[in-house]
Order: sequence, then structure tokens, then C-alpha cells
Amino acid sequence: METTEQAVWDQRYSGPDLVWGAGPNRFVTEEAAALPAGRAVDLGTGEGRNAIWLAERGWQVTAVDFSAAGLARAARLAAERGVSVDWVQADLLDYQPAPGSCALVLIAYIHLPAASLARVFRAAAAAVAPGGTLLVIGHDRDNITRGHGGPQDPDRLYTPA
Repeated sequence: METTEQAVWDQRYSGPDLVWGAGPNRFVTEEAAALPAGRAVDLGTGEGRNAIWLAERGWQVTAVDFSAAGLARAARLAAERGVSVDWVQADLLDYQPAPGSCALVLIAYIHLPAASLARVFRAAAAAVAPGGTLLVIGHDRDNITRGHGGPQDPDRLYTPA
């Protein structure tokens, strides 16, 4: 059964244009470009731009999101660009990547309530293989007063802690 939040994202991803653009997030490219390719999981992939970029660089990528519309768009983009990604429709609160299975675990702009986010972070951290990377990108609480965009609920924003 689709949740209200899923329906919102499905509608958003069903529009005529890409929501975030086709290219990867700049922080993902800055942090992951030099990493040796291996197994990766992109949690909350949306339209798949980061997963596709990783796959183009030889990564074996599993990309997870609860939006069927986002994943359908991502699959089309990947096919157009000639790469293969394992697309998984799942709620991040239920999805459990295999422990120690990934050289890279990516969470880019997942803004859940703090208690739910902590649960996702625990599962993500457990999936990182020895010597692997957990890359988390999100809006900081400072964003409310000093930044732009992103959620305005402090419970959904990040802090260095």
C-alpha cells in the first residue's frame, strides 16, 4: 500500500522533467570519483542520477527507493546510457542491505525524522565492507537560517553529531 509520502514523490517524479537533473550530485562526484569501483548501494536513489553515474564508472550498484515513478524514470535513464543497475522498490525503513557487503553506501538527501533516519543510518553503516565508505550528504540545520532549499523542519536536518 502506497503511503502519502510515496504518493507525493511518485507525483513529483511523474512530471515531464527530471526533478534533480541527469548529472550526479556534485558532492557525490567530489567524494566518490577517486574510490575504486566495487559494490555500492544508493539508498533513496530517486531518479537514479548518482547510481547511474557510479555504474558508468564500473560500480555494481543496487539503487533503492520507495517511489515506483522515480525508479521507472531511473531505469529508462540507465537504459539510455547503456548501464545496468539493480533497481529495488522498498521503504528505507524496511530495507536491509547485507551486512559488510558494500564498498560504498550512499545516502544523498534523505531527510526523515531523526528517529527514522537513525534507523536507516544504522542499517547503512552495517552494510559497509571493511575499508569501505559510508557517504552521507544532506542539508544541515544551519540551512534554515544560512542556507537555501531543503526541508525547514529541524528534526529532518543534519548536524555534524
